[in-house]
Amino acid sequence: MSESQNFFKQILLEAVDEGLLTRGESGRKAVYFHLQNLYALKREDIANKPEVFVEGLRKIFGVGATVIEKATMKSLCQKLGIEYEEKIVTFWHI
Repeated sequence: MSESQNFFKQILLEAVDEGLLTRGESGRKAVYFHLQNLYALKREDIANKPEVFVEGLRKIFGVGATVIEKATMKSLCQKLGIEYEEKIVTFWHI
């Protein structure tokens, strides 16, 4: 993996952490626990399997997953210096 890919992966995981914090610290830990147990998806694999991450969020939270997706996208855009636009709605289109 190139240095720029590693950088993006780290930034993305930080954004995911911040997005999950909309459910609080214990909520964030619970989501990671369920993703690992139900989908064999570890935190460090989210950048490689964003569609599995989104599917898991939607199974856990239903339509409420969009709150986490949007918070994650806002954080990611901020970290990358990109203006967030509401029409960019799905996490896995990255």
